[in-house]
Amino acid sequence: MGIRGFTHIRRMIMKTPTLFPILLLTLAAPLFAQSTLPADPTVWPNKFSSRNSDPWLVENHSRIRKMQPRVLILNFANDVDMPAVQSHTEKLIKALAEATRYHGYENPIAPAFLQYQVLKYIDLRDNPIPQDQAHKSSSLFPRQSNPPKDFYCDYSVFYTDDFARHYGFRDPKNPARFLNLHELINAGIVHELWFHAIHGPDGWPGFEVIETKQYYDENCQPIPNTHGWAGNGHSDTMPWSGRTFRMAFFNPHRGIGCAMENFGHGLEGIANSNSIAYYRKYFNEYAELDFNTRYQLPFKSLYAIGGRADKVEYPSPTSMTISRQGKTYTINPYIALGGNVHFPPGGRHHYDLDSPFTVKSTIENYRRRNAPDGKDIALDFNRSKFTPYNDLAPDGMGPWVVFWRQCMPGLDNKSLDDSGKPMKNWWVFLFY
Repeated sequence: MGIRGFTHIRRMIMKTPTLFPILLLTLAAPLFAQSTLPADPTVWPNKFSSRNSDPWLVENHSRIRKMQPRVLILNFANDVDMPAVQSHTEKLIKALAEATRYHGYENPIAPAFLQYQVLKYIDLRDNPIPQDQAHKSSSLFPRQSNPPKDFYCDYSVFYTDDFARHYGFRDPKNPARFLNLHELINAGIVHELWFHAIHGPDGWPGFEVIETKQYYDENCQPIPNTHGWAGNGHSDTMPWSGRTFRMAFFNPHRGIGCAMENFGHGLEGIANSNSIAYYRKYFNEYAELDFNTRYQLPFKSLYAIGGRADKVEYPSPTSMTISRQGKTYTINPYIALGGNVHFPPGGRHHYDLDSPFTVKSTIENYRRRNAPDGKDIALDFNRSKFTPYNDLAPDGMGPWVVFWRQCMPGLDNKSLDDSGKPMKNWWVFLFY
């Protein structure tokens, strides 16, 4: 590039300062991780590590005090403009940050651990928009050639050289081409991708959260050449780039609470996949996904509740009865732990945010071993615990999910693992 070209870029930067990071990425993507990232090893990404699944993350897990993953935002929704997508994204990032303030509900100075950074907003709507497509996803949305009836996204398209031009990051070794998603992931430029598309009569465009993940053993060491699915559902069309990668689909006509619910299911998906054995062990305990072993029930969790006659009741704050498929199961004594996305402690059915019951729960003291008998202190739990988040994430299970995540072992948590050592911060596992 000549002097005239650099002068032009300088004028652009002076007029639009926020353009500078994007220009750096576009002009020198492979150098980005080393040249523009902080040297502070307590913040990730940094000059020592900027890529998902880096061994550095395992080696420095306990040192990290803030994660600022970079996310690409794509909009395929013809009837949603870019300011609306930006507003939705900013509100979601705020809610995710709040939800990673360990015990933030009682500690006003608890720091937000997960602070997403938007790498780029990309408008992929039709231009012009055909009248008969005004309320649909654009023609650029990657559809399978013979799509199933429900989730019809062809995730492989996101990784192609042809689609790379939409991302707009030129290959500095060959300016005639653009870096594809495989390259952006492996260069540590992109850590996650979120897209907006229309959920209409033709079904779901994509899974709420889909992820391919490097697998780890109980000591959090990577298992060589072992990876698999770890999201809330999976598609064989999503390729493996050699590193953990996650995509999220958002219905732009739903709110922040719905998106938080999606990410909550993503956390359950990581545990269900057993991609990180250490995390699975403790998450399943916290989220009460182990009823079959804990209480010897013929089902793993309250997710098994489904029929019209199925219901859960709480005769006392320390007992629970489950009516399922014509049979009744009683657990007494029953002390709730952390619950899961669909069932807060005291929940009577799926999506129950209005339960009148007050139950005993250890969610706020999970594995703190702070009771006189060496167990966790059980406190009263009811819906008043999460209603303070009604404005932050008002729809779906949003308010509950924010509180639920704040109680998970995060930064500076006081929980102990089975060996009596401090529990690892669960949020780092997202980018293992």
